[in-house]
Amino acid sequence: MTNQIAQGIIAAMVTPLNDDSTINENELRNQVDRQINAGVNGVFTLGTNGEGYILNHDEKLNVIKIVVDQVARRVPVYAGTGCVSTQETIQLSKEAEEIGVDALSVITPSFAKASQEELYRHYEALNEAVNLPILLYNIPARTGNALEPQTVSRLANLKHIVGVKDSSGNFDNILQYIELTRDRDFKVISGNDALILWTLQAGGSGGITAIANVLPTVMVSIYKRWLKGDFKGARAAQDSIRPLRNCFKYGNPNTITKVATNMIGCPVGETRAPFNYLSEEGRSQLKATLHEYYSDFFVKPESVIRDE
Repeated sequence: MTNQIAQGIIAAMVTPLNDDSTINENELRNQVDRQINAGVNGVFTLGTNGEGYILNHDEKLNVIKIVVDQVARRVPVYAGTGCVSTQETIQLSKEAEEIGVDALSVITPSFAKASQEELYRHYEALNEAVNLPILLYNIPARTGNALEPQTVSRLANLKHIVGVKDSSGNFDNILQYIELTRDRDFKVISGNDALILWTLQAGGSGGITAIANVLPTVMVSIYKRWLKGDFKGARAAQDSIRPLRNCFKYGNPNTITKVATNMIGCPVGETRAPFNYLSEEGRSQLKATLHEYYSDFFVKPESVIRDE
């Protein structure tokens, strides 16, 4: 599946949890099937929305095993294996490779400030340790470390580093990634739902999307319509997610996404404490917003949208 990596719409799946905060395996399997049935080009587990930052090592391995088993080679599986240290990143990446994922999504180290040379050496060491496609993951607002375009261009020369997911929200950063790697077989994919179509138009390859947890067919339609040359339809689909994204102002976007997924009838549970608070105002506005999605893109009976 190497030629399919970092291409199209990839669902940045939430990790369903039970009331006691343990992994809800049955619902995780249900969500895998839901995404594949919606037509996604891949599923991504243990990313930001998958709460990879707060699951322990054994839990991460369990989630990866469940997802790989349930996907059963129908689409590529991406696993978020980035950790703070190079040593732990390599360990988790090797274990994910043994389980059978198709690609690694590796966030930059966090908390301590890293130089660009340190980031390069971190990914270089991982490149030498595994035999899977590696997708760099740039989200400086969460990690405190940004992958500069020149560093991505250097890393693009390494054998297993096949692309970069950019969640900076800075479209010029995406453009620079594209410009500096255009002469190589290297994918640039948007991690910001609002920029998927524009990334495709600029020469990128798709999007890794949190909104797919709530509106999977909408997100898939952006890419499918764009592939067909239906820019107007693709733009309508892209624009249609704005009201939902506007709800992110009420709290942690991970929390908003998971609450919304629950509200449409998918019992994925809460985000793990302490990152699980959403005000009553936020819940009310989110519920009202979900009621607005009665269109060609998202058709759900009103009774499905419910309080948790």
